[in-house]
Amino acid sequence: MKRLKVTVEGKTYEVEVEILDEDTSASAPRRASSAGGSRVAVPVAAPQPKSVAPAAGGGGAVGSPLAAVVVSIDVNIGDTVEEGQKLITLEAMKMNTIVAAPAAGSVQAIHVKPGEGVEEGQALIEVV
Repeated sequence: MKRLKVTVEGKTYEVEVEILDEDTSASAPRRASSAGGSRVAVPVAAPQPKSVAPAAGGGGAVGSPLAAVVVSIDVNIGDTVEEGQKLITLEAMKMNTIVAAPAAGSVQAIHVKPGEGVEEGQALIEVV
């Protein structure tokens, strides 16, 4: 077994790989695999939220990291937020994705509403 880190579309996974086509020496014991030998890759770190280009006024538009549906908006215009604070929850393929504040600031605008479909990179909220 070899342990590898694999990055796919900016997401990093830690995986174990069993090499089947190489000759193994008789002295090297093979480890038995569990559950029929199948393993699932698990994300090592949560993906960082993508941000679109800042607005002309110097504000920061926080973009959607994927095409999804807005489940909830967890802040209001005028709220002060901390870096990493949950702003919006998105749902895609029955999985929720949290969009967090990339930096501390104040919520200046909210461009979406619950139930609305969004595209990857679309501006969701302005944090200045």
